[in-house]
Amino acid sequence: MRFADRVALVTGGGRGIGAATALRFAREGAAVVVSDVDEGPAEEVASQIRQEGGRALAVACDVRDRGQVEAMVQRAVDTFGRLDFLVTCAGIIRDNLIHKMTDDDWDGVIDTHLKGTFLCAQAAQRVMVPQRYGKMVFLSSTSALGNRGQTNYSAAKAGIQGMARTLAIELGPFNINVNAVAPGFIETRMTRAVAERTGVDFEELKKAAAERTPLRRVGQPEDVAGVIAFLCSEDAGYVSGQVIYVRGGP
Repeated sequence: MRFADRVALVTGGGRGIGAATALRFAREGAAVVVSDVDEGPAEEVASQIRQEGGRALAVACDVRDRGQVEAMVQRAVDTFGRLDFLVTCAGIIRDNLIHKMTDDDWDGVIDTHLKGTFLCAQAAQRVMVPQRYGKMVFLSSTSALGNRGQTNYSAAKAGIQGMARTLAIELGPFNINVNAVAPGFIETRMTRAVAERTGVDFEELKKAAAERTPLRRVGQPEDVAGVIAFLCSEDAGYVSGQVIYVRGGP
């Protein structure tokens, strides 16, 4: 119960990596605000936490909207009294080659990932700075290194890495750690959607990804949640401004 008396806010917490992270925090003692653009999935995760004896609140929030983000953070503080951990998992994909990518493809991905992370971090630091304690973990991706058909997503995820490094410098004097986690191929609804959109059988896609991975398997949401939990623990108290790749190899 290393997170007893701590409060975590997880965006994109209704599914995939966000859901696994919310459950991991709760099982280690934290109260968890589970946020998602749709309240239904967020409430499912929050209900599971409560059924297991934990404390959880589900909040619907579009992270592209400043008013909704600030209201979400305020509700977390009003409900649980403080905010210790921010994990930004909210995200979408709108893949296309550069000559086919529309303004909507670009704006939707950049606003959700990059602007959404910025708005959440800005709102959270207003709580964390006065209490002189906090941990932020932003979700990047191996696509930050470049990936065909993902100009928008790669740019957003690379930007998130720069944001994490910069905020580690700015917020470090207030005892706030800021890091990024960059997953490789993780078995989630998002990667299944990639298979469906490209007409590839999902099991074949996973098999091909595993063959390219030194550990010879694809990642699970829990693999990423474990690294996030480490970065929010006191074991990582001197780790800040880092990007940890969770990809089964170098």
